[in-house]
Amino acid sequence: MGRLWGVTAGIAALLLASAAAQAQKLPDSSVWTAYDLGSSGYAEASGIADAIMKKHTIRVRIVPSGTSIGRLLPITQGKATYGFLANELFFAAEGTYDFAVPSWGPQDVRVVLARPAANAMATAGDIGVKTMKDLKGKRIGYVKGNPSVNVKTDAYLAFAGLTRKDVEVVWFGSYNAMKTAVINNQLDSFSSVTTSANMREIEASPRGLVWPEFPPEDKEGWKRISQVADFFEPYVETAGAGISKEKPKNLVGYRYPIIATYAKTSADEVYALVKAIDESMDLIKGVTGSAANWDPKKSGKPPADAPWHDGSIRYLKEKGIWTADHQAWQDARLARLKKLQAGWKDAEAKFKASGKSGDEAWVDFWEDYRVKTMGLPASG
Repeated sequence: MGRLWGVTAGIAALLLASAAAQAQKLPDSSVWTAYDLGSSGYAEASGIADAIMKKHTIRVRIVPSGTSIGRLLPITQGKATYGFLANELFFAAEGTYDFAVPSWGPQDVRVVLARPAANAMATAGDIGVKTMKDLKGKRIGYVKGNPSVNVKTDAYLAFAGLTRKDVEVVWFGSYNAMKTAVINNQLDSFSSVTTSANMREIEASPRGLVWPEFPPEDKEGWKRISQVADFFEPYVETAGAGISKEKPKNLVGYRYPIIATYAKTSADEVYALVKAIDESMDLIKGVTGSAANWDPKKSGKPPADAPWHDGSIRYLKEKGIWTADHQAWQDARLARLKKLQAGWKDAEAKFKASGKSGDEAWVDFWEDYRVKTMGLPASG
């Protein structure tokens, strides 16, 4: 009987292990959203998809979009599961900018992995710009429906003590259109990562490419940046168009791309995706100049623009990456998100009781509520 019991227990353990492995399997197909064709976000989404498809049976389709809403809406609608997002993830979690309208509000979004990256003002090399202050009066690119791009640009101008009033603002319908505009001498500068194909094209064009720097010792400049957005930090970039280890640049650090999804996405599926990426780094690391930073040892650590997904945390804990400090950050970030979601509902009730109506009136009401009732900083 004892031997039979041992055999039975062993079989049960094997079945449980098999069930757990099956539960953590990637789906047969998945749809991801990303920035436009030509962007580093699209290139890395494609590279990661190709890498994991070579090792797993999953089929991935990537839907590009030049706007924040265009990248997040398919995920909200259930037409896509993951997005390779920028700081629109922060605004979606906060319910600010384009996500402050009644149809959005604070979203229950989560981070899967978040690659450390540098960003700055990609500037035509033929206009004599050497410092950020030299951008005064120049043609600066902004994108409709893309608060991630626009807030970065506002923050970078603030570093030099400039605002939109000090430059010639040029609006575009998509992010990718700005690259063409610079090459065609219709635009002088716009915010970008350093490693995208777009930057290589500008660098190779007759206009050339320069990166005005953000010296870390300029404390007042960095203070002004933080007043616009607090998720930036000094970052020494050693890769990208016009940049190398021999010729590094003091730029702005943040997280991009961020693989994001909703909290309701299966923790087992997210675990399997993070594991697949980790085990495919030999194929992923050469996709772009910064793709090696997708190693979960780098991309699996807070801070980021939203709380982390439970499936990610489970895998990161198993690999010894997730620490007690990371969990403390996670707990605080989740508490903030829940506070925002509860505040949104309370503000909706108070707005209705006030007799006001209309999207513009609501956005003003919500911003005032965030600042005066919730004690949060102004969003813009």
